[in-house]
Amino acid sequence: MKAWLLNDFGLDNLALSNTPTPEPKAGELLVKIGAVSLNFRDKAIVDGFYEPHLVPKPLIPVSDAAGTVVAAGTGVSRFKVGDRVNSHLYSRWIDGEPGPDEPAYCFGMPLPGGLAEYMIIHEESAVRAPDNMSDEEASTLPIAALTAWYSLVDYGQIQPGQTVLVQGTGGVSIFAVQLATALGAKVIVTSSSDANLDAVKKLGAVAGVNYRTFPRWEEEVLKLTDGKGVDLLLDVAGGEGLNQSILATKAAGKIAQIGFLTGQTTTLSLMPLIFRQTTVRGIAVAPRSSFDRMNEFLNEHAIRPVIDQTYAFDDAHKAFEHLARGAFGKVVIKVA
Repeated sequence: MKAWLLNDFGLDNLALSNTPTPEPKAGELLVKIGAVSLNFRDKAIVDGFYEPHLVPKPLIPVSDAAGTVVAAGTGVSRFKVGDRVNSHLYSRWIDGEPGPDEPAYCFGMPLPGGLAEYMIIHEESAVRAPDNMSDEEASTLPIAALTAWYSLVDYGQIQPGQTVLVQGTGGVSIFAVQLATALGAKVIVTSSSDANLDAVKKLGAVAGVNYRTFPRWEEEVLKLTDGKGVDLLLDVAGGEGLNQSILATKAAGKIAQIGFLTGQTTTLSLMPLIFRQTTVRGIAVAPRSSFDRMNEFLNEHAIRPVIDQTYAFDDAHKAFEHLARGAFGKVVIKVA
């Protein structure tokens, strides 16, 4: 099969190659990949600053895929040949709290990912792709949509009328706006682009704050919430900005720490955290059971993914470069 192999760190070392097509073992599905979508995690793996000591080489990168089952190993009962399925990042996290070693079984690193014509997915890990979505649309769900869902529902337990702040207009953030709006929440978005803020309001956001225009954006958020702060804040930036996130969240509010776009470390100011009694929870996607529930919700509310651009399989480098520039929604690579 054709597959993109990461032979060393750096996009120049991601090469289109021929490699043996894997064969499904007991309990496994062989999936013909229709499309994959890119996440910041994929870029960080290729660039060499996402747990580089754990990256096997060569590696087929990219965790999020959608495709069709074309063969099954012995004992498979959850799916059959012809079914359309999604990959699920944490391939062994099925339900409940995560185990201590979930990252050891992640697709796209260290397990082979979906940037190839075929992929092996265990039947217990696979998720039925929504019938009303194309492979391109379904490929956007495993990390971006599910991270937003888990932050809002399983962790945030958002109720109608509550306020949610979403940082940025990338994949997780756009899904968070769509999902939180469908859940009846009021959504505030921060971005460096007024055009993106206008666009996200059309998806349901009630207000936007340009953090370049207002470097102390948390003060603008407090004005928008009558001085209270938001009930839940989805932080995709990380770095020193976590201190501003705490100030923008209500007393006893919650922060879902999702990303590290501006840095993997922070100097945390403890007094505001203590006095505001803020809960900060690291979010690393979700179990498969949450994915199943999310897909039902997406169908019920007719939510469709926002795809910024779709690239051909041969143009994977261009897709990664697009992700590096920034995207409104998702960047997708069509494989089949």
